[in-house]
Amino acid sequence: MGGTEHLNIQREGATLVLTLNRPEAKNALSLPMLVGLYDGWLEADADDSIRSVVFTGAGDSFCAGMDLKALAGKDTGGEQYRDRLTADPDLHWKAMLRHHRPRKPVIAAVEGYCVAGGTEMLQGTDIRVAGESATFGLFEVRRGLFPIGGSTVRLQRQIPRTHALEMLLTGRPYTAREAADIGLIGHVVPDGTALTKALEIAELINACGPSAVEAVKASVYESAEMTETEGLAAELKRGWPIFDTADAKEGARAFAEKRPPVYRRA
Repeated sequence: MGGTEHLNIQREGATLVLTLNRPEAKNALSLPMLVGLYDGWLEADADDSIRSVVFTGAGDSFCAGMDLKALAGKDTGGEQYRDRLTADPDLHWKAMLRHHRPRKPVIAAVEGYCVAGGTEMLQGTDIRVAGESATFGLFEVRRGLFPIGGSTVRLQRQIPRTHALEMLLTGRPYTAREAADIGLIGHVVPDGTALTKALEIAELINACGPSAVEAVKASVYESAEMTETEGLAAELKRGWPIFDTADAKEGARAFAEKRPPVYRRA
């Protein structure tokens, strides 16, 4: 289990918890953070005992976006990670879930600021929980910048286009309630309890068959841009083999024996 000075990685049962850990800078993205984050996604993908991932931030913020000074490796101890970025110039986009989709479900637990790059990374997660005082938004246009983390493509596919364009073109902040109303997040909880709620959701996922969970997630994303006919064909191709797995047989036995199933990867 890795991690860096700006990214904590820990286990909570079958859940891997990735925590942005630069609270003094509202968890603004740094090179050490991005390297640790990408390594965390890779660890989750590689370890079959991990069935879900919770993504959160330390302190009173999730992430306030990119810190360009830190990304350059200046004044944050990031120079030792420069070779990782040189070896893989796409690493930061993979870390931010722009060019990488983890095969395990990812649940975001947001407190405080989740803006700019924070809101962009949020769009790469699967299930989203926020404290009631959380703030969302894509502020780039207010600074004469472009939200190049994928938001002009993904946001309109996740929420109605009129809301996506308002968020993108005004650069204004959104409350957690507003974010929930437009469908950007799924749960609004009392401040300080987002992580607890996210872990509760993770436990529900962890109790399910891991092969089935991963196949369902893959099918949802794979079919998103297909026609209905194409999507149904792709779903059948992914879903039918699940019925012949050890997990499926265990699920049937457990139901017949009126006991909780004990799933192991097929």
